Order: sequence, then C-alpha cells, then structure tokens
Amino acid sequence: SVEKWKEKAPAEAAYKALDTQRAVSVTKVERKETVQEPPLLYDLTTLQKEANTKHGFSAEKTLSLAQKLYEAKAITYPRTGSRYIPEDVFGEIPALLRAQKNNPVWAKRLALVGDTLSRRSVDDSKVTDHHALLPTEVKPKMLSADEQTVYDMIVGRMLEAFAERCIKDVTTVTVVCDGVEYVAKGTIVRQAGWRGIYGEEAEDTVLPEWTEGMTLLVGGCSMTEGKTKPKPLHTEATLLAAMETAGREIEDDEMRQALKACGIGTPATRAAIIETLFSREYMVRQKKSLVPTEKGLALYSVVKNMRIANVELTGDWEAALAKIERGEMRAETFREAIEIYTKQITSELLASDKLFAHKGSDCLCPKCKTGRMQFYGKVVRCDNAACGLPVFRIKAGKTLSDAEITELLTQGRTGVIKGFNSKQGKAFSAVVAFDAEFNTVFEFLEMKNEPRKPKKRK
Repeated sequence: SVEKWKEKAPAEAAYKALDTQRAVSVTKVERKETVQEPPLLYDLTTLQKEANTKHGFSAEKTLSLAQKLYEAKAITYPRTGSRYIPEDVFGEIPALLRAQKNNPVWAKRLALVGDTLSRRSVDDSKVTDHHALLPTEVKPKMLSADEQTVYDMIVGRMLEAFAERCIKDVTTVTVVCDGVEYVAKGTIVRQAGWRGIYGEEAEDTVLPEWTEGMTLLVGGCSMTEGKTKPKPLHTEATLLAAMETAGREIEDDEMRQALKACGIGTPATRAAIIETLFSREYMVRQKKSLVPTEKGLALYSVVKNMRIANVELTGDWEAALAKIERGEMRAETFREAIEIYTKQITSELLASDKLFAHKGSDCLCPKCKTGRMQFYGKVVRCDNAACGLPVFRIKAGKTLSDAEITELLTQGRTGVIKGFNSKQGKAFSAVVAFDAEFNTVFEFLEMKNEPRKPKKRK
C-alpha cells in the first residue's frame, strides 16, 4: 500500500476489500530512467564512517591505519577534509588506475571505469589544504590484514569515483482496490557503471507489460502491524556524521553557516575527541553502539545548560576567525574575548557543588581586594568573576593545607614548608610566595653554617 495507517480499522477495511474482491485496477504505469552519479572520493571522516559501518573499525583505528599507509607512501595525506581533487591531480588519475593492473583484487574491475573518467570529484574551488584521499603509484608490501582493508577501501573508492554512471530503468505501476492505492516497482539495470566495482548492481526485477485500465487478479494479501521505533543509539559512523553537521539545527543563519564549514572538531581531531570520551569513561562500546555511562550522563545533566556546552560558540569563533582573515577584526580582540570566556566558564564550573565541592572563607582576595577566596580540593579561587585569581594547592608534588594557603593569601608568603620534590626526585624545603603578578614562586632561605660537633674518641 502507498499509505501506512496509524489506526487499525482502516487497514483492516482495506485488507478485507482485497481479500474479498481479489482484483485490482491498473490506474497508472510510469517508466523512468534513473541515473546514479558516482560517489565522491573519501575524505578522512567519510573513510572513518564507512570503515566503522562495514568493518567495525573505530575512528581512531582507521586514522592510525591510514597514517601507517601514508608513511609507507601508499596513499596521499590522510588528515584531509576535502572529497575533491584539483585539475592537476586529475591528470595523474590514469597513471594511478594503470598502477592497479597488477593488483589481483582490482585488475578485473578496471574495465568498469571506462575511457572517459567521471569529473564529479574534480573541483579546484573545493580543495582545502589537502585534496581527497587517493592511492599512490607505490605498491605497498607486507601489509597487515587491517591495513590491507583500509588500502582496498581507498583504491575501490577511486575506481568508483571515476567510473561511469549507473543507469537503471524503473517502472512504477499503481493499482487501486476499493479506493486504496497500491504500488509495484520493477528495475532493469541498463549500465552497472560504478555500482559494478563492488558487484552491487541489483538483479533485475522485471514486471509484466501491464498497461492502464487492466484488471489484475490478486494472488494473495497480508497485513502486518508494527511499532514506531525510537532513534537508534549512535555508532561511531553516525556520531562522526553528527559532529560534521553539528550546526544543522542552529537557528541563527550566520552561526549555522560558520558551523556548517567546521562542525565539531576537524577530520584530524574527531577521532581523538571520541577516544577521550572513552578514556574518561563518559561512554562505552556495546557491540557497534555507543552508550553513555552513568558518569557521562551525570556530567551532561550538570553542564548541559552551562556556557561551556554551548556549541554555537564554535560557530561564533569560526565567524570571528574569518573576520580576522579578511582584516575586519584584530587578532588581539579575539584573544581578549577568549580570555574573558575562559574566566567565565571556569567560574561557572567551579560554582557547581555537583562538580566541585568547596567551602567559602572570609579570606579577602589579595589581588582584587573585593572577592572572597573559595577553597576547592585542588585550587583556591577568588569568587569575583572579573578576577577569578587561582591559587593551585599542589606544588612540586605536595598539597598545601588550608592553613598554609591562608597564610599565603593573608601574608603574601608562607613559612618554610618541608616535603617538596624536585623533578629529579630530590626532597627540598622552601617558602611559597606571590610575585608581582600573583603567581606563586618558591623562595629558598640560606642555611646558616652550624658548628660541627666534636667527634668522640674511642
């Protein structure tokens, strides 16, 4: 049926009519040629997505394998965000294709590329710092199974990208029974083109020569009931795609356009961002699905409405950087804004007792003279957002006590503190003091020479 019913009653009525009448009338027959253009070449993100979907590789693993192939001079630079090549590189494609004639995997499929190469992946204006991924003329040796898989993906995509179009004849037949429309489709492949590289051309589905006005007998009918499914959990492939298009739902046009060009992260950093979420135990893998942990969900519930989690800022920054590039904004202005933003998000985060348990104090900030110092586990910080002076507790492997920090804040220096350790592992004692910029520094007191005690004679 053309329609999917949300209520059971009309579906049952349509089924009963079909089952009773056992005949339908042909109301429309459409025959149309459909053309499927070759796919674009791989950039890193597309390679990572397909390697995850087809082979279960993580984004980090795919990047690592591609990097090894690049170091072996078997492929071009892998950390690319472009799926296009310039004209001069297009001139090298015939030689790259000929280099695969001795490759047992692809030699027989080279004929599907044809004499006239597709130009869909050729566009100088869409090449950024690096062009799309391509194999080189160097024949790789001694590859691991996983390296061979990624290499074959890149070669296969090159063959697909420059092969002929896939052309199919699609016939759509519409029939009616008791006012309800039903559709049958048939397909005949006229030219396999790029679909033949992996043998993906579907078998022909040939319909009889039905014409409008004919009455057809119904051989059988059935009715199925299903439930709408919630959105599935992300895989690495779908998460990478979501990171690429992070700005799609943003309403502000300028920010959406800025994010459209960059998304979250870059092709070279998205894998590392995902791996960071694993290493910090914010999410785990369950087969191919990515599942947030309790820790991850708890953190999300705390920061989701904070400024640090506002993805629009990425777009704002990209727009500002574009203005700097065009000479419309001073770089210093942008840097100053980043400094203010950093202070604001740090103060907002530290103010959350769910993230950082802390206790207040009557200790006046020595720098701004207006804020009060808040004592956290690893840092003591001024609660004045315009100041935010941080004093870190851990110095040379030793954690300063509340009393020692208080002495530093009120006197500008502590007494001699024992138990510090140098980078060479040697213990030392020192005074901790503020310099003119309220950074903490060590001061070392000169040890007075004490008179030696006379040795006792035996």
